[in-house]
Amino acid sequence: MCLAIPGKVISIEEGEDEIFRIGLVSFDGINREVNLAMVPEVKVNDYVLVHVGVAIQTLDEEEAMKTMEYLRELNELNEELGPELDQEGLGKEE
Repeated sequence: MCLAIPGKVISIEEGEDEIFRIGLVSFDGINREVNLAMVPEVKVNDYVLVHVGVAIQTLDEEEAMKTMEYLRELNELNEELGPELDQEGLGKEE
């Protein structure tokens, strides 16, 4: 399963046209370069949903924070249950 992760655009490097715009996006303090071709309206301090290095959608801060909280909870659940989870994320019966 692939996820799209929310992040905050902290800078934008303009290319020759919108296709070549690259943004520096912060994912809960981890910064990565992201292609902004699919969100030409995005500006610094906007939140975007990123999948495989491409921003695919803008979203508001509230939605971004809610999604990050869900992802943190999933990570905590994974750490807590660890080996009891199968590849589908479902508990195994013994």
